[in-house]
Amino acid sequence: MPTYIYETIPQFEGDQPKRFEIKQSMKDNALTQHPDSGQPVRRVPIGGTGVMGGSSSGQSSSSGSCGTSCGCH
Repeated sequence: MPTYIYETIPQFEGDQPKRFEIKQSMKDNALTQHPDSGQPVRRVPIGGTGVMGGSSSGQSSSSGSCGTSCGCH
């Protein structure tokens, strides 16, 4: 089961959001309230670890426009 990051939605000016992790099935709806406090929450988008396309021969291109030779260009 994947772990999702959530943060509380500040209710008052000056309040800081608090982040927490929770394991959920991908089929579960996103939480709308903190499981303990009931405070409103939102899911925090976090970058994945997917592999971007590139050369299937295992050779990277000499230099993409991003300057990293990542083969993305």
